[in-house]
This record gives sequence, structure tokens and C-alpha cells, in this order.
Amino acid sequence: MKMISRFVIVPAIPTETGSMRDGSRFYSQTAPIGFNLYDNEEKHRLKTTYQNREEAEAECQRLNL
Repeated sequence: MKMISRFVIVPAIPTETGSMRDGSRFYSQTAPIGFNLYDNEEKHRLKTTYQNREEAEAECQRLNL
């Protein structure tokens, strides 16, 4: 049976940077998505956003040691 790691990589939640209207539709503009680390023990995302998966993976491995 595989043990669940305390920290895992999850896609970051896009942050809205504004919105624009086109006729009757609204389009939201979001910042580029990166990656967050999720703490399975505390049940929350860590605040730091990593731009690429390799950075997130390195930090995730470091925290899980």
C-alpha cells in the first residue's frame, strides 16, 4: 500500500486580472497558471506559486523529506 505524501503538487488557481465586455458577454482575464503545493495534513494550499512544474517538484520533494 502506497503512503500518501504530505505535500503534493496541484495546478494553481488562476487569478483574475480584469474583465472585458463584448456585447452581452463578459470575459475575465486571468494571470498565467502555475503550480501550488497542497498540504494533505493541514488541508490547504501553500501560498507560493511556482511557474513551472520542475520548481514545484523540487520544493515538494524537499518538504516531504
